Amino acid sequence: MGLRCGIVGLPNVGKSTLFNALSNAKAESANYPFCTIEPNVGVITVPDERLQILEKLVNPKRVLPTIIEFVDIAGLVKGASKGEGLGNKFLANIREVDAIIHVVRCFEDPNIVHVAGGVDPVFDKDVIDTELQLKDLESIDKKLVKSERSAKAGDAAAKKEVAVLQRFKAALEGGQNARAVQADEAELEAVADLQLLTIKPVIYVANVDEASIATDGNKHVAALREHVKAENAQVVLVSAAIEEQIADMEDPEEKEMFLAEYGLTESGLNKLIRASYELLNLITYFTAGVQEVRAWTIHRGDKAPAAAGVIHSDFEKGFIRAEVIKLADYQEYKTEVKIKEAGKMAVEGKEYVVQDGDIMHFRFNV
Repeated sequence: MGLRCGIVGLPNVGKSTLFNALSNAKAESANYPFCTIEPNVGVITVPDERLQILEKLVNPKRVLPTIIEFVDIAGLVKGASKGEGLGNKFLANIREVDAIIHVVRCFEDPNIVHVAGGVDPVFDKDVIDTELQLKDLESIDKKLVKSERSAKAGDAAAKKEVAVLQRFKAALEGGQNARAVQADEAELEAVADLQLLTIKPVIYVANVDEASIATDGNKHVAALREHVKAENAQVVLVSAAIEEQIADMEDPEEKEMFLAEYGLTESGLNKLIRASYELLNLITYFTAGVQEVRAWTIHRGDKAPAAAGVIHSDFEKGFIRAEVIKLADYQEYKTEVKIKEAGKMAVEGKEYVVQDGDIMHFRFNV
């Protein structure tokens, strides 16, 4: 399954610089609004040390990590919901992503202009939230007109739908995002066709200067964290400037030494990828053979047939069983033959819930 995250934020908060660091795609980065007009898409591999462990054990012809797509979307300004700036295009791009990476400027630099005239991460976040909420309200109001008409005609299902739509409308009018509304699966189905922008899961990226990355933030980060506390959303600290320098380094030891200078054990990229997986409730399982060792992304809680279907739909349709090895057992016994002899290869059926890090072989018949 492909994971697609949209990088959003006001102009000049560091979106394109971060995107360059993530993908090495070198999106144009400039000191003026609307530098990014068409969304740039960067496909990056997900770092996973378990792949390196399996590679040494299996010695395959190739190793294929799982991937994430990061989409750098044009900067948003106040009035975007009414078409200001590149508003309509921006909002259409957001509808196509699985999650939102909301970059907020948390650094001072007189040489980089701010669209609102000063650094205020809470204000920046609220500008984007408001524009997305207004667009969602527009979508809900349009559907409400149709649903209310059907409800007045005696349609019982429409009456329930109206009640759900009114709950979402009240929340949005109160300045809340749609994701804050407590709704069950049936209620979410009532708004699914609207592709609400504020219902998408979000991670806030606090883009800080080099000095603040080593001290876990600054006054701007503290203000942002306090402001989003009620959303139970993650705030990930990243210095886009540092990440861009790391992206140009090919030697792993050089990267490690560079990070150590800032008191870091991993890059902001790794933190952001991990946070994205947690946000979307994703895990990784592996297939391992002499031809290839490969990582596959699935949802936490998926059963074996669904996991097999990520490889090919025929695997799910004709699923018979799954042979499952734990990485620790692979490390101890070294080969599949010895793992089987030790009784450490489990044979699982259709109800098996795949665990993060499982190494799997599927048996199927179509």
